[in-house]
Amino acid sequence: MLAEVGVATSEEAASFDGFVATRGRALWRSAWLLTGDSHRAEDLVQTALTRTYPHFARIGLDGFEGYVRTAMYRTYLSWWRRKWTAELPGTADPGTTSGPDLDVRHDVRRALAALPRQQRAVVVLVYFDDLTGPQAAELLGISTGTVKSTLSRALAKLRTSPLLTDGSQ
Repeated sequence: MLAEVGVATSEEAASFDGFVATRGRALWRSAWLLTGDSHRAEDLVQTALTRTYPHFARIGLDGFEGYVRTAMYRTYLSWWRRKWTAELPGTADPGTTSGPDLDVRHDVRRALAALPRQQRAVVVLVYFDDLTGPQAAELLGISTGTVKSTLSRALAKLRTSPLLTDGSQ
């Protein structure tokens, strides 16, 4: 009866906790690629999980990750309404230390941060989350053609980005 009014039972909460424990890192990784900042990535994942938690029992474990990711990407795209404080991410992924891999990650993060929000979201969905164009379109609530054109514009900007040079230019 509690589940009928939107209050999760202890069994449902345990399943939700298990979902967060097993898939939370993957959600955070996608959020970090979108925001370029570990704290904003945490905020984005927490916001999406908070918004979707009441629907966990209805959706079930099998379809819940897609539901959370949809909420996460749509929330990210809606954050443009917030006043930008001109803060730029200043740290790399906290899971890394140093070396050439860190330099590449830092360059990719900076190049992604230079893209407009929708372009960045599409690049992350298609290239980092391995979604197809139609899947990304459904997740973002836009047409497949918009995904294709947005991805094309994003890739053109990334190709010419001075942040991603191979040193031969």
